[in-house]
Amino acid sequence: MRLGTGIGWRPEIADAVAGMAGIDWVEVVAENVCPGHLPEPLTRLRERGVTVIPHGVSLGLGGAERPDEGRLRALAERAGALGAPLVTEHIAFVRAGGPLTASAPLEAGHLLPVPRTRDALDVLCENVAIAQEALPVPLALENIAALFSWPDEEMSEGEFLAELVERTGVRLLIDVANLHTNHVNRGEDPARALDRLPLEALAYVHVAGGFERDGVWHDSHAHPVPPPVLDILTDLASRVAPPGVLLERDENFPEPAELERELADIGEAVRKGGGPVRARADEAPPVPPGASAEARQRVAVAQTAVLSALVARTPLPEGFDRKRMGVQARSLAAKRADVVAKVAPELPVILGAGYREAFLGYAHTRPMRGGYRQDALEFAAHLLRTGSPADARARRRLREWWLDRAGPAPRTPGPAARLAGRVLSGRR
Repeated sequence: MRLGTGIGWRPEIADAVAGMAGIDWVEVVAENVCPGHLPEPLTRLRERGVTVIPHGVSLGLGGAERPDEGRLRALAERAGALGAPLVTEHIAFVRAGGPLTASAPLEAGHLLPVPRTRDALDVLCENVAIAQEALPVPLALENIAALFSWPDEEMSEGEFLAELVERTGVRLLIDVANLHTNHVNRGEDPARALDRLPLEALAYVHVAGGFERDGVWHDSHAHPVPPPVLDILTDLASRVAPPGVLLERDENFPEPAELERELADIGEAVRKGGGPVRARADEAPPVPPGASAEARQRVAVAQTAVLSALVARTPLPEGFDRKRMGVQARSLAAKRADVVAKVAPELPVILGAGYREAFLGYAHTRPMRGGYRQDALEFAAHLLRTGSPADARARRRLREWWLDRAGPAPRTPGPAARLAGRVLSGRR
């Protein structure tokens, strides 16, 4: 399947994308679109014949639990509504805890790396097979950027992905920016990774920018694509002709002319590679063996210990780099603050300049156990229980905001509202 040149569609650049020449396809974050109410600019692109591919971020196929049926159903619905030729997700875990560990569920709010072990590979393969059965179109999985490494890994990333493809037949979405991130953060040679990757399974390629701080590369999707990432793209294109290449930008959007310049640089990097076309074999893959209950539990325990250390300040398991894990913990808290500010924009308005400091203080002691909207509500409730903010008018506005959103329906006067007030004040 030939996709061509694409860009990540975001509402903030919808007008710019609509006016760009040479855009063959776009990718949308699956969780940000509603099948029955697609944004009008996205609908107009589809009417023009532009392919739209949903890109999921919340399945957590690398997690110990089997994929959630509701999340799979939602991803399938979006693929149908968009008329997508395939859907994509990540090789990552995003939550841990729960029944397999008899501990409280934890949410990362971010994509975290799975350990490259036999147990983790068995679990991932079975989860991928479950997802493939539930989805109406082929699935492609993306390699992620990582700030830390797991100790005692048994395979390189290339070996891990090669066996994943062999056992499941899944396609790959190769993010060359993530290969660069892993080079800086984990010392992994991008060329060696490409040597081992099954590039015949390539669905398409992501390209994005980031920045380096204190020896750590942050995959921000908010900065221009740097030359080393373009060099990796050229290397990949010298080995295989990419079916599609897509520019990702999630914030700090430049002017349309700058986006078009980056797309031109990406096209030039691919042309410099000039790789041969490799046909993907269409033969049916073997059915992957299921993961044992013991393997799932071992993966669950390991992932829960790591996530708990990152978001709940429990002791860090042995073998991890404390400095890198500290960077990851701060990054997770900062991302929570940023996303909560977007899903509940009233909170930064009510709290003013004190919003971020207050949220980070809350995040360091209270891990996220649901989605970001639930996190916003729990943050507001936490502030009110502790008598914050100090300004009485701001505290009253925050209380009204919480009461209007904490229930399944808009607040009405009566016992329910009075009960909510007593909960917030700590009375029963």
